[in-house]
Amino acid sequence: MQLKDVTEDLNLAVKTGKDQLEREVTGGYAGDLLSDVLANSRKGNVWVTLHTHANIVAVASAKELSGIIIVNGRIPEEETLRKAEEENIPIMISSLSTYNVVCRLYELGVR
Repeated sequence: MQLKDVTEDLNLAVKTGKDQLEREVTGGYAGDLLSDVLANSRKGNVWVTLHTHANIVAVASAKELSGIIIVNGRIPEEETLRKAEEENIPIMISSLSTYNVVCRLYELGVR
């Protein structure tokens, strides 16, 4: 499944990386403890978080994640968006909770 399929099926607002939505989603990871995401996420995962600060871009870049979904309608900081554009990291926003986003991803076949 490609990231564009996820954005369409979950009706996500794409904030950065609109030209990167062809990326393959190999799985998903939900977490808000950055060290946990660094330790346990895998290349190609789409990351579900409530964080909006620039450190999420560094984590996603280091782990080669397919993208970041920010939940609860939170808006990323300007610095976060700037860094995401520089690092080619797609950031999407959902008004849903982490739980609901993860459930929807599971229904789509993302494991």
